[in-house]
Amino acid sequence: MKKVFYILLLLAGTQSVKAQQWGNATTSQVDPLGPQYFQNQYLGNPAFAGIDTGLHLNAAYRKQFRDDPGVPVTMAVTADYAAGKRVGVGMSFYNDKAGLLSNTRVAATYAYHLPLTAAGTQQLHFGLSVGFRTEYIDRKGVNGDATDPSIGRFNRRDNYFDGDFGIAYTGNGWNLQAALPNMVGYFKSDNKTQVNSATFYTAAGYKIAIGSQLTSIEPKVCFRGVRGFDNIVDMGANIAFLDNQANLYGMYHTSGNFTVGAGYEIARTVGILLSYSSQTAGLSNYLSGNFTLGIRADLFNK
Repeated sequence: MKKVFYILLLLAGTQSVKAQQWGNATTSQVDPLGPQYFQNQYLGNPAFAGIDTGLHLNAAYRKQFRDDPGVPVTMAVTADYAAGKRVGVGMSFYNDKAGLLSNTRVAATYAYHLPLTAAGTQQLHFGLSVGFRTEYIDRKGVNGDATDPSIGRFNRRDNYFDGDFGIAYTGNGWNLQAALPNMVGYFKSDNKTQVNSATFYTAAGYKIAIGSQLTSIEPKVCFRGVRGFDNIVDMGANIAFLDNQANLYGMYHTSGNFTVGAGYEIARTVGILLSYSSQTAGLSNYLSGNFTLGIRADLFNK
């Protein structure tokens, strides 16, 4: 564990010499994808990489319901694997495009899962992600002079170094977690004047086992920090049916909107999740709600 941790720190230090700027002004935590709450918690916390046995592949695609020019489109792909008895590794790719601006982030994750009991029913999880982010302007969509030198200078900027840290506890039905997205940029003084950036993410859930048909109910509360705006609370629950083969979930956000979704698992291997998020209260007159399609594949499970 120490060797891998030192390697990640060495990579971070090496990139700091090259990067034009530390940190990422915008992350997925500001506007989380629907699968982050229950289907793919690795999206929000690196401590969940490799938390279950086998290889887990996830993809999510989100788009506004109204197909207006330049509306935001988000795509995320993750892969995490239980590489050892206590070690998990992961990779994530995130792309968010709104108007002419595209934001892409690639990161690698190392996680350590520490059992607190002999049977491993209670565990502490630690995760660290390091990666790079790039922003560029799509010249094809420019309504004007696409050869403007300022566009070229913007697109030639160096990549931004990025890093996330997370911790979680699971056991006896509890799921408690906290994450610090963009931990490098958070402490950088130059970023303190930036707004609409994620500062922290915490969540607490408790799964109540019921039976086979109605399998479980998991209430969950999340608390997210957003620099320059009011912090956001997400409250809701996930209901699992048919021995975890199907689920329904809903979350209310204090930003004045809600998220609802439904999922189904095929042959205990491939899961499909559809979710809808209404627009926040302040933007409801300008933008419509969005739909998210999430796909999950669980391979090599013991």
